[in-house]
Amino acid sequence: MRCQPRYKGPVYNWLKNKQSCLLCDERTDGVTPICMACETELPWLGDHCQTCALPLPAAGLTCGQCLNQPPAFEQVIAPWTYSFPIDSLITRFKHSAKWPFGHLLGELLAQSLQHRFDNDLPRPDTLVAVPLAVRRLRQRGFNQAAMLARWLAAHLDIPSDEQLLLRTQDTSAQQDLNAQARKKNLRHAFALAPDASPKGRHLALVDDVLTTGATAHALARLLMDAGATRVDVYCLARTPKPGESP
Repeated sequence: MRCQPRYKGPVYNWLKNKQSCLLCDERTDGVTPICMACETELPWLGDHCQTCALPLPAAGLTCGQCLNQPPAFEQVIAPWTYSFPIDSLITRFKHSAKWPFGHLLGELLAQSLQHRFDNDLPRPDTLVAVPLAVRRLRQRGFNQAAMLARWLAAHLDIPSDEQLLLRTQDTSAQQDLNAQARKKNLRHAFALAPDASPKGRHLALVDDVLTTGATAHALARLLMDAGATRVDVYCLARTPKPGESP
C-alpha cells in the first residue's frame, strides 16, 4: 500500500523559485537572496591599508602599524567595514545561529574573492578556518569560521582544511580586550595538528571579522614558521580604529 499519491511531475523546481531579499523581503532578480538595492547600500570597504585592510583616507597606502611591525600574513581581503547592517548580520549568524545570513555573506565574499582572483590575486592552495576554543564551540554548537570556509570552498573550488590548526587554550573573549591585551591573550593559544603539513603551501585563513589582527598574526606566524610560503586572510568585515567611524 502506498501512502503517497502517484505524481510523475516535479514536486519542486528550484529554477522557478522566487527568492526574497533577506534584508528587505522584496523579490530578488538573481539566485542570491539579496536585492540589488540592499547589496548596493552595504558598507563596502573603500580605501584601506594594502596589508591589513584598515580603512584609510586614501588608496594605495599602508597603515603605520603594518609599516612599523609588519604582520606575518601577506594581505587581508574583506569586502565590508564592520558597521550596519553587516555587524548585525554577522552577530545574528554567529551568536543566534541564523545560518542564512552567514551563507548570504559567504556567497558575497566568494564573489568578491573570485573577482580578485580574476584580477591577479594569487589563489591559495587551501582555506584554513580560524579554530574555536572547545568550550566556546560546545556553547555555540558550531564554528562560524569553519562554516564560512566550507561555503567558500564550495563556491571557489578550493579545498578547506579544518584540522590543520588547533586551539590549545581557552582564552578570554578577544572583543573585550585592547590590542596589547589581545596579543598577550593569544600567547601559546594555538598549535599545529600533529600531522599538519603547511610546508610549501599558500594558505588563506578564514574568519568573520578582523579587528586588531592579533589572532590572524599569531596563526600566520605559526604557519610561516612551519614552512608555509604565504598566508592571506579572508574575512567578512574589517573594523576601523577604536574611536573612528567606518
